[in-house]
Amino acid sequence: MKIVAENKKALFDYEILDRIEAGIVLTGDEVKSLRGKQGSLKGSFAQFHQGELMLLNANIPVYRFAYSKKEDETTRSRKLLLHKKELMRLLGEVSQRGITLVPLKIYFNNKGLAKVDIGIARHKKKADKKQKLKERDLDRETMRELKNFK
Repeated sequence: MKIVAENKKALFDYEILDRIEAGIVLTGDEVKSLRGKQGSLKGSFAQFHQGELMLLNANIPVYRFAYSKKEDETTRSRKLLLHKKELMRLLGEVSQRGITLVPLKIYFNNKGLAKVDIGIARHKKKADKKQKLKERDLDRETMRELKNFK
């Protein structure tokens, strides 16, 4: 599995309840661009549109050797591929209050297909984020003390 783009900020901002692997519809130039490890999931999200799951605001830049270079298509909507049962389950979960679909990473699987890891998430409150930072700092300090103690 070759990870191309990760959304690290999503893990900080959201509490991930579940993960789903989805295929993504790309053009040939976009695949080439992703294989070159270009792309960003910063600020992107997944949303239902006319019964289909779409990935919005994912930035996949134009491949530099592409014949036609359309700059406005870097953040276009891309269709995500899931089974019908998975789509219905996601639609039911998203209809609940406070649940969002956040793309966590784009990667190529062992067969060479581009996949998106979608997280079913709930937004964290500010106090939860502060608590997590405090815990991380305490862990770091204890590791330093243990290292100096030896």
